[in-house]
Amino acid sequence: MSIGQPDPSNHHSSDAVLWSALKAGNTEALGALYDRHASLVYGLAIKVLGSAQEAEDLTQDIFLSLVQQSSYNPSRGSLRTYLGIVTRSRAIDLLRSRKTSRNVVDRLKPGASSSTSADAPSDFAFQQEQTQMMQQALAELSKEQRQVLHMAYYEGLTQATISERLSLPLGTVKARARRGLLKLRQILYKAGE
Repeated sequence: MSIGQPDPSNHHSSDAVLWSALKAGNTEALGALYDRHASLVYGLAIKVLGSAQEAEDLTQDIFLSLVQQSSYNPSRGSLRTYLGIVTRSRAIDLLRSRKTSRNVVDRLKPGASSSTSADAPSDFAFQQEQTQMMQQALAELSKEQRQVLHMAYYEGLTQATISERLSLPLGTVKARARRGLLKLRQILYKAGE
């Protein structure tokens, strides 16, 4: 460590000092910040998500984002408050994304119950058309993307479980799921034009 640079191994260093060290490229500062705030981030994530695995994944993502692309500004408040707000926001986003994706997939399942009444055949026809459009869109995905999305939404598996079952790195599973969902959205947007 050079002279004048904060010592992140000093556990009495303030968050601001550790933050400055991290931004200066000192990776030990991330470890100190993680040790100090990971329980807060994990606790909030598990309260919102209700899944230990998802909470662990989100905790890791939050701390990695501190290094890669943080929008934290020490002059606007404490790091602890920032981490709490970001964690809650990202966890709620994950819940919304999970709910939206499951709703879409539920509509595609064979024999999915229809909420339309017998008095509304046009609604039933519209829903059938949408289901067919979604199945065609799924067919345009790569085999790997379809496999990951099927395991996640039809079988209800977490990305960590999918990673284990397919003997793939977790990052690969996440990338395939994200790319698959983005491609689905793109295909369906074009189809709706």
